[in-house]
Amino acid sequence: MKQVKDWDVALRVIDKIEKAGFEAVIVGGAVRDHLLQREIHDVDVATSALPMEIKKIFSNTVDVGIEHGTVVVLDEGKPIEVTTYRTDGTYTDFRRPEEVTFVRDLPKDLERRDFTINAMAYTKDGTIIDLFGGKEDIENRIIRAVGDANSRFREDALRMLRAVRFAAQLGFDIDELTMKAIQKDCDLIEFIARERIHMEFSKMWVADYVYFGVKALVDSDLALYLPGNFRENLEAWKEFHTKQEEVGWAYLCLLNRNDMENIIDFYKLSNKQKNFTKKVIQAYDSLLKRWDEYDYFSNDLIILETAYDFATWQGKNVPFEKEHIAKVKEHLPIQSMEQFALNGNLLMEWSGLKGGPWLKEALNKALYAVLSGRVKNDEEHLKEWFHNEFIDERQNH
Repeated sequence: MKQVKDWDVALRVIDKIEKAGFEAVIVGGAVRDHLLQREIHDVDVATSALPMEIKKIFSNTVDVGIEHGTVVVLDEGKPIEVTTYRTDGTYTDFRRPEEVTFVRDLPKDLERRDFTINAMAYTKDGTIIDLFGGKEDIENRIIRAVGDANSRFREDALRMLRAVRFAAQLGFDIDELTMKAIQKDCDLIEFIARERIHMEFSKMWVADYVYFGVKALVDSDLALYLPGNFRENLEAWKEFHTKQEEVGWAYLCLLNRNDMENIIDFYKLSNKQKNFTKKVIQAYDSLLKRWDEYDYFSNDLIILETAYDFATWQGKNVPFEKEHIAKVKEHLPIQSMEQFALNGNLLMEWSGLKGGPWLKEALNKALYAVLSGRVKNDEEHLKEWFHNEFIDERQNH
């Protein structure tokens, strides 16, 4: 299921490059996903033309990584990354080559890529160039390194985690020799920036086969070098599924509560992800004791539904259906504090008292009374409640 517009734009870019006398093809994940009939997100073009030659062919370009051969072409209405065929020099930090060398032939470019399923090319006339058995590996649902696996992982150690992520996205197995190579070099993951690790996990959480990915993480021994106790918690991931990456981070933290702060720090969670995690775990704890009206009122629907999912994935017996949550929220007397008819100024006016701790106590009790339906949300009924219940109760104490 390709984004036809992106694919067609890339083919128009290729056509112009070919008319200028150079080779150009679609490469990488777009070709893989085209064969798998999966949705295609990025369509990248590789070419025999040098970056400066691309800039002469097109009038509207942006240099995003020109030292590595990449120019973004904007002429056809949507941005398309065009990268010159290249070979990589020596890797000294298990991440990036010391230098790249531009070449004019496609095979040299394809042989430097990570996995066979990502090392195919698609020509303008629809021919698939497959030099390393990528199509066969797709048919056999295998993730296999191009060439010598240890060499690929020592070039960029993140590729080991990418293998795990592809297992989660595609439901493929990691080839035996490729898996052994990861097991041998798994400690090299410690050289990789945590932001890059964060990105791979974020993609894995929203994949279709997350359990496959977590199992591959354990089987490859990468889990030994990453916080999260994945081996011990493996079975807890069997039912997990989401389309929001923050749900994955929150679930990882729930499964590792004693190590939560370390996980938040190590994986560089954003403030949004941290806040989401803490709210969901709090709602999860409240659910196990049983939610009251205030829980429904004070939490967004996504927080409550995620906490519910966590409970079911953990095998907890929740005595209502998930659809019940939205219905309860919808029928609350008020939906936000802005709708609450009471404030501190009214309470001070009615009581003749100055502000103090009593004010917060009264507002909280009034809010609970409204949410539970015991008091109508209007000034008249709240004033009556204040004098007849709150003041009397305080005086009797």
